[in-house]
Amino acid sequence: MADDDYVYDEETGEWIPESEMRTKQAQANSVVVRDSVGNILQDGDQVTLIKDLEVKGAGQTLRRGTVIKSIRLTGDEQEVDCRYDGIKGLVLRAEFLKKR
Repeated sequence: MADDDYVYDEETGEWIPESEMRTKQAQANSVVVRDSVGNILQDGDQVTLIKDLEVKGAGQTLRRGTVIKSIRLTGDEQEVDCRYDGIKGLVLRAEFLKKR
């Protein structure tokens, strides 16, 4: 700990270790994605649809209750990237999903 550089934190007005400041900044930059009922979604989660969704360009409708496996977060708090049989590059809005 003696070798750690200290930096001034503007928010708290205190000198803190640089490693702690980096951790604090990383948490501030991370996006929290929540499903329709407020559960936090993470990469690899399984979700179900809460509404029938018509997929543009695929000519297909995903029915309510459809299970989507292994989602990926996109960096946007409202969009989730996923795969479904026959549909590649499917992006769904988090407001229509519920975590399983």
